[in-house]
Amino acid sequence: MRILVVEDDRLLNNTLCYNLNTMGYIIDSALSKQAATNFIEKQDYDLIVLDVNLPDGNGFEFCREAKERYPDTAVIFLTANDMESDMLKGYELGADDYVTKPFHMSVFQKKLAVLLGRIAKQSGGDCYEDGILFINFSEMTATISGEAITFTPLEYRLLKVLTKNPKVVLTRQVLLEKLWDIDENFVDEHALTAAVSRVRNKIETDGRQYIKTVYGMGYMWIGRLKK
Repeated sequence: MRILVVEDDRLLNNTLCYNLNTMGYIIDSALSKQAATNFIEKQDYDLIVLDVNLPDGNGFEFCREAKERYPDTAVIFLTANDMESDMLKGYELGADDYVTKPFHMSVFQKKLAVLLGRIAKQSGGDCYEDGILFINFSEMTATISGEAITFTPLEYRLLKVLTKNPKVVLTRQVLLEKLWDIDENFVDEHALTAAVSRVRNKIETDGRQYIKTVYGMGYMWIGRLKK
């Protein structure tokens, strides 16, 4: 997904861009309304992170212009203005969220992950999202509670097979056939066990369980459950 960050505070702009890059998103950065306008004249975005107070205009004006050009682009306002009237104005212009400064980056990342997960689901994207775990299989990016996590290509393939077959027991043989071409290459079943273990270590945190072992058969994706 492509995100445009419009924020005139250079330090905050850099911090946002750094964190969004680590989450696997494609980022463009603008320090002024004019620079942001130059970007949207050449490129559409899935999301615009937008400051209200800009040195050469305001974010409300830019939001209106961006929405006229790209109605489906999501917008999150970042601003020190916490007046109810300002928030209402932002929502009336089509903003999806409104975050007041100062804010914790972890909270912002969580809001972002939920919003982008909803966008992906609405657009029919090749994604999985449950409010905590977000996986974009097309772009091979993932977050959990807003924090970026890294999977290997094999782990993405494993997750895709599991998430596309929820509450279905997938035998070890079926998984081996789907993940490896076992007609041509012998694959030790321990490789599958190890891959499942690595994925669990990355996503089954804070007491959550996603993958159930069905002893003597294989594995089943049960979604997000508390142990």
